[in-house]
Amino acid sequence: MNLVNLESVSHSYGPKPLLSDVSLGIEAGDRIGVVGRNGGGKTTLISVIAGDLKPNGGRVTHNRGLHVASLSQGDDLDPALSVQEIVLGGRPEHEWAGDAGIREILSSLLGDIDLTALAASLSGGERRRTALAKLLIDEHDLIILDEPTNHLDIEAIDWLARHLSGRKTALLVVTHDRWFLDAVSTRTWEVVDGSVERYEGGYAAYVLAKAERARIAASAEARRQNLMRKEIAWLRRGPPARTSKPKFRIDAAQALIADEPPARETVELVKFAAARLGRTVYDLEDVTLHAGGPGQGPLVLDHSTWQFGPGDRIGLIGVNGSGKSSVLRLLADTVQLDSGKVVRGRTVRLAHLSQELGELDPTRRVLETVEEIRKFIQVGKKEWTASQLLERLGFKGDAQWKVVGDLSGGERRRLQLLRLLMDDPNVLLLDEPTNDLDIETLNELEDLLDGWPGTLILVSHDRYFLERVSDRIVALLGDGKLSMLPGGVDEYLARRASGAALSARAASGTAAPADTAPAGGAQVSASGLSAKEERELRKELSRLERQLDRLSGREAKLHASMADAAADYGRLASLDAELKDILAEKDGIEAEWLELADRLGE
Repeated sequence: MNLVNLESVSHSYGPKPLLSDVSLGIEAGDRIGVVGRNGGGKTTLISVIAGDLKPNGGRVTHNRGLHVASLSQGDDLDPALSVQEIVLGGRPEHEWAGDAGIREILSSLLGDIDLTALAASLSGGERRRTALAKLLIDEHDLIILDEPTNHLDIEAIDWLARHLSGRKTALLVVTHDRWFLDAVSTRTWEVVDGSVERYEGGYAAYVLAKAERARIAASAEARRQNLMRKEIAWLRRGPPARTSKPKFRIDAAQALIADEPPARETVELVKFAAARLGRTVYDLEDVTLHAGGPGQGPLVLDHSTWQFGPGDRIGLIGVNGSGKSSVLRLLADTVQLDSGKVVRGRTVRLAHLSQELGELDPTRRVLETVEEIRKFIQVGKKEWTASQLLERLGFKGDAQWKVVGDLSGGERRRLQLLRLLMDDPNVLLLDEPTNDLDIETLNELEDLLDGWPGTLILVSHDRYFLERVSDRIVALLGDGKLSMLPGGVDEYLARRASGAALSARAASGTAAPADTAPAGGAQVSASGLSAKEERELRKELSRLERQLDRLSGREAKLHASMADAAADYGRLASLDAELKDILAEKDGIEAEWLELADRLGE
């Protein structure tokens, strides 16, 4: 059944048309993800579909009796009402308390919010979750969401994706969260140059289909150019000889990815990073840290020992309030620890992108603010000018000459990140770098970071970006420790589901942790090890992980060499023997790693 229909819809603000002669429809049960550049017309499109905006031209038709609910990037919560009044309205308690679906929504989105609290007292993230819970509790024919994952942590995003996928309601969602798009969408719309391009499937299918369209277009253009050359030749020489048309038979997916190199040359980058950084980057030794400084705020780290090495690319995760930003501030030396020691390598050249936008001179031009740091930078094997990097991160043409004071929040964040990169750091601390970035800019940033040699520690709720950019996941689970998760985000979500991960605030409100030393005794961890023993074991664990990374790189290169030597049986046998030796060495190191991890209780 058709729910909404757009016929030749056009809309513009000023001379630039955001929608131009757009015709499309939404059917019952559709789950559509909307993508496109910031300012390209995504919000305009969903506002027209929701009926909140009347287009300049064309017609929008809603099915009779259609119930539409929309979540915008702002909210209109009444500050005088409590969370319970906003979300549950006048429902009697026995009614909503006895409804399993409502209880699940409340516990998943508002579990840490007092339902009697007034809206005026809520933070931006709490207001966002309250508005989302209010929308989800009611039944609708069509749900329209504009950036629903903003202010949600990884666990809440995972729950929301499963919840929306299980509803029969039609869904239209604008988001830059590519993992979320893949999880909920069965179709993708791209708003580009005033039109809406439609694709089947979620984000991954959209990327593949778009690349295939580009390949076909390039092939068609090549054929057109070839026909033009033949026509010119005929005019010069007379009728050409009869030629046969080439035949193309290609599996689109395989053709696009078969010869694609890995995203990063991990071994080469680690080698380069080690040359720039030496052996020591950050060693945390028996560190105790509170979020607000010594003895102030929630406990984040409790006698924790950890090592960050050259070339490490680590994603740091945990629930909101677990202390991720505090760990980055500890490494940036902007927060004071309670006890313990942080050893920083002598060659560390740090760049820290925090969630707060740094001060930029509002009177300067964009290009000037970057070139005052440096005009050229070497990223991997390629040299880039400030202008070229600005273009890669969305500042094209005249945008490089805009005044900083006229930039949006997202543009300022991109500019701040670029200034950090231009300073040629060898250690990057990134706290939610994807905020306000569109998918195209995220792709460029990921590609840029792929060639960046150094140590990277990243905090992000964007699961796709997190898994794409980092090589290992480390979590704050509320026990005062940093825990490596070999299973990545999936392992973290499983631990959360089992109740094994808390926020720093929740953990500090409970009894003393199990690894607190008994009175008069030596400091002992939950694994029964002394702080010194644990520190030594963690260093050994880190050493083994770097060995595994190097062996994995050699393994990948051997596979490539074996493919090249497919017809040389002597060379192939030699490579195969070398591969077996590497695999055997990996097995031994992995067994040793598992034994150490068991001793540490991880």
